[in-house]
Amino acid sequence: MSILRYTVPNSFTALSLLLGVASIVTTQLGDLELAAWIIVWCGLLDVMDGVSARLLRATSSFGAEFDSMADLVSFGVAPAVLVLNAGMQIGGIEYESPQFWVLLLAIAIFALAGAMRLARFNLTAEEVTDGWFAGIPITAAGGGLVSSLVLVLIHHNDVASVLPLHLYFPVLMFVLAMLMVSRIRFPKAKRRESNFINVFQALAIAGIYYCGITRSYPEYLLGMGLFLMIAGIIAGRITRPS
Repeated sequence: MSILRYTVPNSFTALSLLLGVASIVTTQLGDLELAAWIIVWCGLLDVMDGVSARLLRATSSFGAEFDSMADLVSFGVAPAVLVLNAGMQIGGIEYESPQFWVLLLAIAIFALAGAMRLARFNLTAEEVTDGWFAGIPITAAGGGLVSSLVLVLIHHNDVASVLPLHLYFPVLMFVLAMLMVSRIRFPKAKRRESNFINVFQALAIAGIYYCGITRSYPEYLLGMGLFLMIAGIIAGRITRPS
């Protein structure tokens, strides 16, 4: 029974990692939309991983390290590869052009910052965090924003065609990288004292699951991702550490 208890969350983690690899392969095969949805699915599995580990009391050092490895692939490397290919397919960036090398540098820094973010989190995981992260989590950056942005651009090609994506994509990846390795306080999704916040969190997560499972309304995913990112950063600035 003990082994089975730990197997459940670790299985979610393993599936998330495998889907991350699948997203990379799918991106290289040219299906950016499916690759982006796969990253969204990795986010859904990441939530189930954490919830199942807490409900079954199956947290472990192995599980924490395994989860970080999966997150690096699914929310670090996969989104980076996705953005590089989106820059060429959607943004019109030519291979080996100056814009290509700038974007390549940006995604490399994004993946590196994600790895550093995860390593720091593991070193401080046993400290009391009172419901807050230090820095933006890689799941929010790579899974919440990057994948949904690419989906919206694919669904609204008329908008994407007039945007200077050769500039926006590198700036986005640089900014997200800096936010991940920063010390900005960012709230965790957990039960709070305010019932309003708890209801909002539940409805937001339910909406994200609906969009992910049905592969619909990427605009909701992007809008919610931006709102939670901005609101979380503001909350971290205006509240005091306990």
